[in-house]
Amino acid sequence: MELVLLGAGGAAGAVSRYLIGLLFMKKYPHPYIPSAMLIVNLTGSLGLGLYFGAVYDAIPTAAYDELLYLLLGIGFFGAFTTFSTFSMELIELIRKKFYKKAILYFSLSIFGSIGIFLIGFMVSR
Repeated sequence: MELVLLGAGGAAGAVSRYLIGLLFMKKYPHPYIPSAMLIVNLTGSLGLGLYFGAVYDAIPTAAYDELLYLLLGIGFFGAFTTFSTFSMELIELIRKKFYKKAILYFSLSIFGSIGIFLIGFMVSR
């Protein structure tokens, strides 16, 4: 049962990430920085913060046996956000010598994700 919920949440998260990315890239085909995955990662961080604050009133460290955590916390939000795509896009900016864009993308992605997670967590507590 646990693996089914984890898989279902992961599938929903991955499909949601893909569709949101497509929609954003169609609307903004030439953004200054890779904005589609930035928006997805920020949205996912906010969602996970809201979820943790509302359900746990804390950041769980041992919730791997809870079905809702498997479905949403690990499954959906784990598949919805993507550190690997962020890494690839950042390296591509550096490879093309777009250093200012790379620093902006890095800063918004890392500090923005952490900050918006904390905001979601604190608001929902």
